[in-house]
Amino acid sequence: MPAGLVISAPASGVGKTTLTLALARAWRNRGLNVQCFKSGPDYIDPAFHAAATGRASVNVDSWAMDRGAIAHLVGRGTDADVVLAEGSMGLFDGVAARGVSGTGATADIAEMLGWPVLLVIDPSGQAQTAAAIAAGLRDYRAGVRLAGVVLNRVASPRHEDLVRRALNDAGIAVFGALPRHAEISLPKRHLGLVQAEEQAEIGKLIDEAARFVAEHVDLDAVLRSAASWSPQPAANGMNVTPPGQRIALARDAAFSFIYPHMLEAWRAAGAEISTFSPLADEAPDASADVCWLPGGYPELHAGKIAANARFRDGLRAFADKRPVHGECGGYMVLGTALTDADGVRHEMTGLLGLETSFAKRRMHLGYRLAALAAPMPGHQAGARLRGHEFHYSTIIAQPDTPLAVVHDATGAVIAETGSRRGHATGTFFHLIAEDR
Repeated sequence: MPAGLVISAPASGVGKTTLTLALARAWRNRGLNVQCFKSGPDYIDPAFHAAATGRASVNVDSWAMDRGAIAHLVGRGTDADVVLAEGSMGLFDGVAARGVSGTGATADIAEMLGWPVLLVIDPSGQAQTAAAIAAGLRDYRAGVRLAGVVLNRVASPRHEDLVRRALNDAGIAVFGALPRHAEISLPKRHLGLVQAEEQAEIGKLIDEAARFVAEHVDLDAVLRSAASWSPQPAANGMNVTPPGQRIALARDAAFSFIYPHMLEAWRAAGAEISTFSPLADEAPDASADVCWLPGGYPELHAGKIAANARFRDGLRAFADKRPVHGECGGYMVLGTALTDADGVRHEMTGLLGLETSFAKRRMHLGYRLAALAAPMPGHQAGARLRGHEFHYSTIIAQPDTPLAVVHDATGAVIAETGSRRGHATGTFFHLIAEDR
């Protein structure tokens, strides 16, 4: 029977991902099968999880998914020895209005699955106050159980002793304390962590993190704190309709942001996926019946995309007769032009009239609920789609017909409606699920 544990923290940037990867690899090195999940809409961390465990990781999201979908996804941990769910932001951080089964908070997943929470606490600039924070998190919500804490970035033995004593007085177990160790920090990028496939030394980095954590954390005690878990059979799956039977999927360093559970659901429904690289000047498979351009970092490769005539011509020819859909970065590439951070304007494929710019960055972040005004691949007009938007681009022009009426998690109308023209459609949000 697998043991389940949630890795969370009071805030972002405390070290959840590093600890999750280190624990997963350390236990894997001991011969255990480890399954990871990511709570929330982060589509990058699952690739790091897979690098650490050798098993595919997926997102579980209480705002966008119902309990049946979450149960279906976590069911993949049935044959594992240890199951780790890495949280996002702080333990109780979600949106103001409840979604399908919660607010998107990590605490929703912990309570839903009955897994205790291992807190990562960074006591930099404080001592006993760290215990007050941990105790507050422990007592904030009935149904969420605290296993204990791991201290990260401890300044000195004296600092560690002060924090440990306070936590012990509060009745909170301390499984270990990590001194500052910059070598195991994961590199950053302008939209967050670099992608796992872009980090050539990721295996060595995870091995070093595992060694470091095993030296300073009681791995056996952490494992004992996890809850024995018997997965319940899911009454239903993801309710995902593939966009086509044969899907041509753009896949390279510029187009890689798509939720793993979506690809798995497409394949499980019988779809075949063929990948192509716009950066390598490849066109979509002419035998496919739909083309999908996911998000990524096209702004970092705009000049190359603009120069790759075979890709652009091939995509235009494909769109003459068959549907093409783009998400976020893919949507921008379907547009007329993209201006990069240096102010250089690059022509894109021109399948849509959208023109975007990174010269003046403005963050767009949050859950999205879209009611389709017209069909898009895999979904009919009137469908309600749940997704997440995260980008820094600004719309310069969007002359086409809106694809959907889009709201944020509070119900406020969002200007980024997506658009459609001919066989081309696009959205700024990344699709997570369709409302049942």
